[in-house]
Amino acid sequence: MFCTAMIAPTDTATKIELSIKALPEPYRGQVLVSIQKQYTDFYRDLTVVLENTEPELLVLVDKAHALPENYIPNDLVLLDSAQVVLNKKDMQARRIAAQALYTMVHAAQAQGITISVSSAYRSYAYQESLFSMYVKEMGEEAASRVSAKPGHSQHQLGTAFDFGSVTNEFAKTRAGKWLTQNARNYGFSLSYPEGLEELTGYSWESWHYRFIGVKAALFEQKYFLGIQQLMLLFLHTYLKA
Repeated sequence: MFCTAMIAPTDTATKIELSIKALPEPYRGQVLVSIQKQYTDFYRDLTVVLENTEPELLVLVDKAHALPENYIPNDLVLLDSAQVVLNKKDMQARRIAAQALYTMVHAAQAQGITISVSSAYRSYAYQESLFSMYVKEMGEEAASRVSAKPGHSQHQLGTAFDFGSVTNEFAKTRAGKWLTQNARNYGFSLSYPEGLEELTGYSWESWHYRFIGVKAALFEQKYFLGIQQLMLLFLHTYLKA
């Protein structure tokens, strides 16, 4: 696939190839083209991301990959209402994600834009109750398009946030548009983009962002079509290869 003898060790090149093959089509081919055009940069950037990003920020959590029931981040903090507008009380997030959130929110405020938080960390038990509620309202098949089963929610990581109205009207707001343009510069990535339900497993959620770190967010944008799911699946495969 690559001429890599002078760029990456043979075992690393093999892992990269295997990780690209793990991506579903038609995205695999598009990512491959993106990487091949700048392979030397890709290998360097991959190394930088892995060496400078806390591993838990890159954990793949989706319909096929779950967190343990007893997983609770060990550095949860209460979100500070003096730093960010909170739409409900007593929300928590991991300390590293909360600090990045405040930095991003202050940058938006400097441009006259208010970003409010509607949901942050959720425990396994909370997600179990939430998913059960959706199932009762609309049936399991429909519920699984709009809500994660317990263990499969990014919110359990303590690094995912729901912003604003928690409806896709959010995308039309000043805050929603600002996040689309700027969130990655603060390490945040939209988890469930419009039109990608077949890939992500979930309907479009313009309000749901996950903190993955600045280097990873820019890496995602540069090589993985700006799609979080593709980058996390690539890294998941690479690290297990």
